[in-house]
Amino acid sequence: MRAQCVRCVTRAECRLRAWTAGLVRGVPFPRPGAPRARRRVVPVPVAPGAVLAEARGVRVRLGGREVLAGVDVTVRAGEVLALVGPNGAGKSTLLAALAGDADRTGGEVRIAGRPVGAWSAPELALRRAVLPQSASLAFPFPVAEVVRMGRAPWAGTEREERDDAEVAAALAATEVSAMADRPFSALSGGERARVALARVLAQRAPLLLLDEPTAALDLRHQELVLRLCRERAAAGDAVVVVLHDLGLAAAYADRVAVLAQGRLAADGPPAEVLRDELLSEVYRHPVEVLPHPAGGAPLVVPVRGLAAMRKTEAGPSTAGAIKAAALPRR
Repeated sequence: MRAQCVRCVTRAECRLRAWTAGLVRGVPFPRPGAPRARRRVVPVPVAPGAVLAEARGVRVRLGGREVLAGVDVTVRAGEVLALVGPNGAGKSTLLAALAGDADRTGGEVRIAGRPVGAWSAPELALRRAVLPQSASLAFPFPVAEVVRMGRAPWAGTEREERDDAEVAAALAATEVSAMADRPFSALSGGERARVALARVLAQRAPLLLLDEPTAALDLRHQELVLRLCRERAAAGDAVVVVLHDLGLAAAYADRVAVLAQGRLAADGPPAEVLRDELLSEVYRHPVEVLPHPAGGAPLVVPVRGLAAMRKTEAGPSTAGAIKAAALPRR
């Protein structure tokens, strides 16, 4: 039996509260009494390597500052793309642009071969799922109901009958099944983050856009989240994930895009992109990149103490140096 908010008398009221609060980005909750929308065409599986999303020359200005300055990026089925870079580099803005949630001043974003603005909100919600940095609800919805919100785009389609199974699978994958009946508002920050991810997984869109999904998590659950990303990519989906942990990016991503000052400094496999010269310039702190003794994946280690001070004083810190160190875009 589906869980229901303790404040609501009926499930219809529960859904109305969700809609009026704007709780789920990109997941449409129809107004009561609204005419039934035309039947939507569900996404079809695509071949590995097919382009699911792309940004070309994307520019975004926020508060009078150009946050993205002509960024190009391609997202392909079957791969995990990690967006990394220092605070303010434009990672979250690029993710929002790929989702169709950012107002662009230039460039183009396409999802599934069409301009993002050409899709209706219900159609777009079938093709991409978005996990924002923070998740908050105005009402004490039970965890299971929050995850079930991810199934809203499939209402009225032939896949609606999978709702119960998809919700149960998402709860289990993120290890939150035991708290299915607990109010979302009573959870810790890390538990909320996992429930929010479960909602995205239950949505079953072929393109996942995750903004810092590991920020509030302990070591075990950071690894869990990135393993889930790899599983979804192995199943044919495309995953774009914003990360601050370069070790996680190196271990789990197929490609890493490094952003700096609103521009793409490098884009390619982790072993090629995560170089000490480039990273030291981008992060304005000296680092060393070493091969992992077990698998050879890059390990990024900050230089500390007097050695860090000397390298910081000696090295250039200009945008030109970053551009010179950047790898060719792929």
